[in-house]
Amino acid sequence: MLLGLTLLYVGAVLFINGIWLLGKISDHEVSIINILVGLLSCLIAFHLIFKEPSHTIEVSAGAFTLLFSITYLWVGANQWLKSDGRGLGWFCLFVSVTAAVIGAHATQGAATSFKFWNTINWFAWSLLWLCYFYLLALAKPIQRPVATYTLVCAIFTGWLPGVMILLGFINT
Repeated sequence: MLLGLTLLYVGAVLFINGIWLLGKISDHEVSIINILVGLLSCLIAFHLIFKEPSHTIEVSAGAFTLLFSITYLWVGANQWLKSDGRGLGWFCLFVSVTAAVIGAHATQGAATSFKFWNTINWFAWSLLWLCYFYLLALAKPIQRPVATYTLVCAIFTGWLPGVMILLGFINT
């Protein structure tokens, strides 16, 4: 159920960030949801990492969740502080490469439909964070396509699976 909770709010923050990238929400306003979702996902990650007894799979899930938590907290801080985001862009490259490695590793165990979907998610997130690298660190003029892809990821990698898990339609 923690995965469903996390994905629901990842979907929400990605949706709002996509709308923001389209210029429909102010910087200060978008910082609020990024900070709140960053804190929520941090709490979930810490719970997974530090609960007793802790298992390798839970520590891994917590560690990988922190990649997203830090991203959202950093976006929130950048918007509040009016930073240019280049440092965040380079962190996004790190997240993108890590997500690609996780996706490649996940292909080995993609025996169920959920595990196959999860593998696809990691590759989708890898591409999304790579887009953020190009947008923020390299200042490429790709804001509109990145906004659109962010909205697609919000729905199909976050919100929809999060709701389906929380309602019991998907067993993880």
